[in-house]
Amino acid sequence: MSRVALIQTTPESVLDDIDRAMDAAGYASALSRSAETALKINVSWHHWYPACSTTPWQLDGVIRKLRADAYAPESLFAAHNRTVTVSAHVGERRNKHLPVVTAHALRNVHLYEDDAWVRYEPRGRLRTLHDVYPEGIRIPQRLIGANIIHLPTVKTHVFTTITGAMKNAFGGLLFEKRHYCHATIHETLVDLLMIQKEIHPGVFAVMDGTLAGEGPGPRCLRVHERNLMLAGADQVAVDATSARLMGLDPFEIPFLRMAHEDGLGTADAREIEVVGADIDEVRWQVAARQDTFASRGQKAIYWGPLKRLEKVLLRTVIAPWSYAASRLYHDVYWYNAIGRGRVRRAMQGPWGELFLRYPSVAGQALPVPIEEHGAALRS
Repeated sequence: MSRVALIQTTPESVLDDIDRAMDAAGYASALSRSAETALKINVSWHHWYPACSTTPWQLDGVIRKLRADAYAPESLFAAHNRTVTVSAHVGERRNKHLPVVTAHALRNVHLYEDDAWVRYEPRGRLRTLHDVYPEGIRIPQRLIGANIIHLPTVKTHVFTTITGAMKNAFGGLLFEKRHYCHATIHETLVDLLMIQKEIHPGVFAVMDGTLAGEGPGPRCLRVHERNLMLAGADQVAVDATSARLMGLDPFEIPFLRMAHEDGLGTADAREIEVVGADIDEVRWQVAARQDTFASRGQKAIYWGPLKRLEKVLLRTVIAPWSYAASRLYHDVYWYNAIGRGRVRRAMQGPWGELFLRYPSVAGQALPVPIEEHGAALRS
């Protein structure tokens, strides 16, 4: 039986509630104290866009909990990945991750730039990665032998229906050319979970559902205030619970079904103990999956009429056209025409107010002094 903590929260109590969620989900028994621990931050967009990326209070609360339970700061590090369309360096500032990491005196690691990447041959059966990378799979050496805590948000995704704990490894474990995996994205996520179980002594997730996103994610989302935090060691169970929260059947999401079939975790609600809130009382129904102009084009290349041109369009010297097109659509058109208005509305709510209270630059005090772990945020 897997356990997932589902905790209702408020901006005033969120740090305490992250503490409760981690304890309720048994994080201490999941993470080795003799290993370093990577906090895998999710930056789905370099803009601050609610529900899109790891929130500062999510990161802050997890670090506070670890430090309160005597995990040495020098054993903890924030981990970022790089993509061709999203700047992690810009994102860690606009999403206020860097000030939190700096205030807690943690190392801040950009895996693609700061680390050695080594060939890794998985012991378990792979579904797709050997075919995608016939020259060999490379992963960050720093992550081998380290615990990992994933910090995703509750949101939908144009390629995988939902994105969460399992999808968060897509950035951390695969190098920059991971878009090669989009055509077999569901199989890729299952392969990555299997690799994680081989290289990490402990895997855990704390998922932020304070502001949840639906629609053509991970960026072009409609934002809803849901006031929830999830936590668990079984990454399949955490994502399956997130799917259920959104009114979706986990077994209709291929990566969850395949991971369940491969014994990497459970997607079956009968085998998941949800502690805390009653999921039937807090779940909602997301609208039918939607696409943007950009995602329709991507799907045409990966699975549609342009499939035969995939390697030419995305794996040759002309590939940068697709990166430029994505930046043009998302950053120039969509964010300015639609996204800014949604951000303004979200910022007028209580979670937006909390976001504004976190410092924008390193060196400024966090809303609650680090020494006062467990104290509620106060005005």
